[in-house]
Amino acid sequence: MSSTQVSAMISPETKERLERYARAHGLKKGYLIETALLHHISALESLPADVVVPPRLVVSRQTGEALLERIEKPRKPTAAMKELIDDAAGG
Repeated sequence: MSSTQVSAMISPETKERLERYARAHGLKKGYLIETALLHHISALESLPADVVVPPRLVVSRQTGEALLERIEKPRKPTAAMKELIDDAAGG
């Protein structure tokens, strides 16, 4: 099989994860990248666009601050939420 070289900029964190995974599993980075790309492209082609969740979500500073506040100070669950959780837990 012939091959061609591509170039892409990735974050240092992604590079470290790639190298760590390749080392741990005895894989060549090129093989791992090609396999991951083929898998990802296949999923994008097979799934409806509205069910594909991007790996990163970009929000405004205001939205980020609101999300952080919700995480740090969560609201008390409503009766409907408690019922849903109980049903999911089999209770």
